[in-house]
Amino acid sequence: MESLILLCAPVGSIVALLFAAYLAFSILKADEGTDKMKEIAQAVRVGARAYLKRQYLGVSIFFIVVFFILLLLAVKNYLVIFVPFAFLTGGFFSGLSGFIGMSMATSSSARTANAANKSLNSALRIAFSSGAVMGLTVVGLGLLDLSIWYYFLDWYYSAHPIPIGTDKITAITSTMLCFGMGASSQALFARVGGGIFTKAADVGADLVGKIEAGIPEDDPRNPAVIADNVGDNVGDVAGMGADLYESYVGSIVATSALGVAAGLGVAGVTVPMVMAAVGVLASIIGTFFVKSKEEASQSVLLAALRKGVFASSLLVAIISYFLVKFTLGSGHMGVYWSVLSGLIAGVLIGLSTEYYTSSSFKPACYIAEQSLTGPATVIIAGISIGMMSTAVPVIVVCIAILASFYLSGGAANFNSGLYGVAISAVGMLSTLGITLATDAYGPVADNAGGNAEMSHLPAEVRQRTDALDALGNTTAATGKGFAIGSAALTALALIAAYRDQLLLYGKELNLNLMNPTLLVGLFIGGMLPFLFCSMTMRAVGRAAGKIVVEVRRQFKEIAGLMEGKAKPDYARCVTIATVAAQKEMVIPSLMAIITPIAVGILIGIDAVAGFLTGATVSGFVLAIMMANSGGAWDNAKKYIEGGKYGGKGSPAHKAAVVGDTVGDPFKDTSGPSLNILIKLMSMVSIVFASFIIKNSLFK
Repeated sequence: MESLILLCAPVGSIVALLFAAYLAFSILKADEGTDKMKEIAQAVRVGARAYLKRQYLGVSIFFIVVFFILLLLAVKNYLVIFVPFAFLTGGFFSGLSGFIGMSMATSSSARTANAANKSLNSALRIAFSSGAVMGLTVVGLGLLDLSIWYYFLDWYYSAHPIPIGTDKITAITSTMLCFGMGASSQALFARVGGGIFTKAADVGADLVGKIEAGIPEDDPRNPAVIADNVGDNVGDVAGMGADLYESYVGSIVATSALGVAAGLGVAGVTVPMVMAAVGVLASIIGTFFVKSKEEASQSVLLAALRKGVFASSLLVAIISYFLVKFTLGSGHMGVYWSVLSGLIAGVLIGLSTEYYTSSSFKPACYIAEQSLTGPATVIIAGISIGMMSTAVPVIVVCIAILASFYLSGGAANFNSGLYGVAISAVGMLSTLGITLATDAYGPVADNAGGNAEMSHLPAEVRQRTDALDALGNTTAATGKGFAIGSAALTALALIAAYRDQLLLYGKELNLNLMNPTLLVGLFIGGMLPFLFCSMTMRAVGRAAGKIVVEVRRQFKEIAGLMEGKAKPDYARCVTIATVAAQKEMVIPSLMAIITPIAVGILIGIDAVAGFLTGATVSGFVLAIMMANSGGAWDNAKKYIEGGKYGGKGSPAHKAAVVGDTVGDPFKDTSGPSLNILIKLMSMVSIVFASFIIKNSLFK
C-alpha cells in the first residue's frame, strides 16, 4: 500500500512541471507592449542572464572541488559512494529552479506593465502567474529529484549489500539526507550573491537619484536603474527560488529520516513525500482563486492573494487526514494534528508579518510619521518595530513545536515526537507552490513599474503597478517570514537527524547543559549569525559605495544627461554590481561550510550539537527582525509616496528613503540568507559526521 501511495510523489512532480509550462506559455503569448518597453525588458534580461552566468561559473568551481573532497571521503569509507553525486544533483536542481524563475520573471515585467494598460486584474494575473511558474517549478523539481534518488537507491539496495548496522530504508534515507547539502550550498551562494547585487544597485540608485538629484524612482536618467531592475530578479527571484527549493527538499528528507528512526519504516517516508504531492494539487487549484477588482488598494489585492493561499491550505488540511489514516493507520492520527499545527503556524506567521510590514496597519504608518522629524527617528522606529515583530512568530513556532511533539506521541516515544515536529515543517511548506507565487510576483510588479516609468506610460498604469509593487513588499516579507519559520522547524529536525546519524556510528551525544563543550558550542553558534550578517551588510555597503561613485560621475560628466538628451551608461553599473557581488559572497558562504567542521574537529561532537542549536535560535530571531524591519521601512516610504506627509520629494520622503536604504540589505541580503545558513550548517554536520568523529581532537 505504501509503495503504491508513494507513486503520487513522482506523479505530483510531473503535474507541477506541466502546469508551470502551461502558465509560462500563457504568459509568453501576452503582448510585451511598445518597442521602448521591449527594449527596456531586453536590457534587464541580458543583465540578469550575464550575472547568473558569471555566478554559476564561479559556484561550479566550488562544487567541483567539494565533489572531489566528498569522493575522497567516500573512497576512505567515511561516506556512501552516492553522496558526492547526490550533492551535485541537489545543487544543480536548486540552481535550475532559480534560473527558470528568473527567466520567467524577466519575460513577464513588460507584459505586466502592458496589461496594466487594460486593468489591474490583468496585470495581477500575469505577475502572479509568473510567480506561480517559479513556485511550481521549485516543488516539481524538488519532488523529481527526491523521487529519482529514492527509487534508484531502493533498486540498488535491493540488489546489493546493505551497509552494516542498517536496514534498507535506513540506508536510503541516510544517503538522501546528504544531498540536501548541495541544495543548501547553491542556495546560500545565490541568496548572498544575489542579495549583494540587488541591494548595492538599489541603495546606490536611491541615494544619488532620489536624495541628491531629486529625480523619481526608476527615472531613465539614473544610470543605476537597469542594475536595480536586474537585481530584483537575481536576488528576489533567482535567490528566493534556490532558497525555498533547499527548504522544501530539506524538510522532506529530514522528516523521512526521522520517520525511519521512529520505527515507521516506508510509511514514515511516504507521508512527507506524498503530502508534498498533495500540496502541488492544492497549489494549482489555489491559483484559480486569485482575482482582483479594479480598486487599486492593498486591502483588495491582499484579499485576492489570500483567497488562493487559504484555499490551498484548506485542501491540504482535508486530504492529509486521509493520507495519514491510510498510510500510518488510526493509531498514528496524532501525526495529522502535527501537520495541522504546521499549516496553522505558517498562516499565523504570515498574518503577523502582514501586520508589521503593510502600510494598511499601524506599525508601518508609525514609521512614516517618524519621518517628520528626520532620518534618525525613522531608523529608530524601524529597528524597534522589527524587534517587536519577533514575539508573535517565536511564540507561534514554540507552540507548534510543543503541539506537534506531544500530539504525535512524543511523551511515549521521543522519536515519534521528533517526527511530529519535522512533519509540521512539511505541512507548513506543503503549499509552497502558491506561497512562493505570492512572493515571487513582487519583483515582477516592481520591474513592471520601472518599465512603465521609463517608457512614459500613462499615470494610471504606474498607479496600478505601484499598487501591485506595494503589495509585493508585504508578500515578500510574508514569504521571508514563512521561509524563516519553516527553517526553524526544519533545522530542529536536522539537528535530530544529526543525532541519529551519530548513533549509526555508535556515538551518543551528552546534551547535559552543564557539559562545557556543549555550552561553548551554544555560544559560538549564537554569535555566528551576527558575524555573518555583519559581513554581508558590509559587503552591500562597499558595493553600494562603488555604485554611488559611478552614478555621481555619470551625472557630472555625461553632457545633457539630466536634461534627458543623453543616455546613461547602464551597463557600467551592472558590471560594477556583478563584480562586487561575486567577490563579496565568497567568504560569508564558505564560513557556513567550514565552521561546523572546525567546531567538531577542535571541540567535539557535543559542541557541534550546541553550535547548531545556538545558531538556530539566534539566527531565527535575527532573521525575523531584519526581514520585518526592512519591509516596514520600505512600505513606510511608499505610504509617503502615496501623498502622506508631503509626498514625493518632501523632507519626510527623503528621511523615509534613508530608512529604506538601511532596510534594503536587512530584508533582501542578510535576513533571508540566515535561514539557509542555519540549515546548511546542519547539513554539513550530518555529511561530515563520520569524518568529525574519527578526526576530532576532543574525544
